[in-house]
Amino acid sequence: MKPTAILLLLLVLTACTGKKPGVDQQQTPDDQAVLRWYKIGRLLIERMDLQQGEQVLLLAEPGRFDPLVEVLREGISSKKARYLGTISTTGQQPEVWSTSYTAGAVGLERDALRAYLETIDLGIMMPGPTPEDLVYGLIQENLKEGYGRTIHFHWSGAYALDGEPLDMTPGIDRFYQKALLETDYTQLADNQRLFESNIRENTVVVTTPGGTNISFIVGQRPVTKQDGNASGAHAAHAFNLIDREVELPAGAIRVAPMEETVNGIIVFPDARWSGEKVSDLKLTFEKGKVVAIEAEMGEEAVRREMDRAGEAGRSFREFALGFNPQLAIPLTDPWIPYYGYGAGVVRLSLGDNTELGGKVSGGYVRWNFFTDATVRVGEEIWVEDGKLIR
Repeated sequence: MKPTAILLLLLVLTACTGKKPGVDQQQTPDDQAVLRWYKIGRLLIERMDLQQGEQVLLLAEPGRFDPLVEVLREGISSKKARYLGTISTTGQQPEVWSTSYTAGAVGLERDALRAYLETIDLGIMMPGPTPEDLVYGLIQENLKEGYGRTIHFHWSGAYALDGEPLDMTPGIDRFYQKALLETDYTQLADNQRLFESNIRENTVVVTTPGGTNISFIVGQRPVTKQDGNASGAHAAHAFNLIDREVELPAGAIRVAPMEETVNGIIVFPDARWSGEKVSDLKLTFEKGKVVAIEAEMGEEAVRREMDRAGEAGRSFREFALGFNPQLAIPLTDPWIPYYGYGAGVVRLSLGDNTELGGKVSGGYVRWNFFTDATVRVGEEIWVEDGKLIR
């Protein structure tokens, strides 16, 4: 790295944080205007539990979270792991992110690039990149084949109560930072393990005041517990893609129930289907398939979206339940944080569930949030009217 490039990076970091870079340094308590890069970096390094010699690649969008790249580089090196560099998703590769490894990826054809990426032990997907980006998508393909693990650093996913996405704001950034830094990861993992043991042995029933009443059986399907454990030891016991893609902030249990056991009715919150407003939508399921569609408004829009999606559009995908109290829906000016992973938020999704170990393919996915659900496991209530009570 050229001395001028290093100097420029130091100036940027100092301007953002008022300190020179260094993983072990503390920021001032009154520094509330910006994210606390060093605390975030330390937490991520802790969650990775890196072992000597492990190879780590970052994927990032220049202009978003740039100071964190250097903090993570230092942290990776401090664990005697190998920092492979940072690949930009925009095609504009900052010189300070480049290494011999990133240079070696330039110009490779798709299959050769995928093979090149197999050497990664850990990929860190910074805010901005998505699976639609080539490198991200290829890393996911490798995850499916059992190569490595990733941190799905999903610093986005804020939604209005009707499911419409919200723009990111400094306030939402600080909300997610607090959740990341203050989560009790041990307690979160314990609660999720207990829930998994319960749903293995009992029928799960989800109801809402609006009329949802749907049941299913999990059986021996993989249950992904997003407890923030991004260690190699944890990945060694992975069953599917999302077991290897560790999400931070953390919080949800995710499972694709046995499709033939999914029966009942889901009454959806008002939302947009095919770009049109739909209200009072009720779908009836038999053996995991939609057999009846009713809506007060927008029924045809629902049918069009499902027809375009094919079989996946009329198939139950997954059940997800949030366990993290740090990601609960705010009482004032409520909104749904981080894809519904807050304590008590339920997702009942439609579509392709192969990444969870299910049988429905086709690519289509639709998430649906329920903030007032009751979840009963056998005779035991875990969530009541949107509140996690266990």
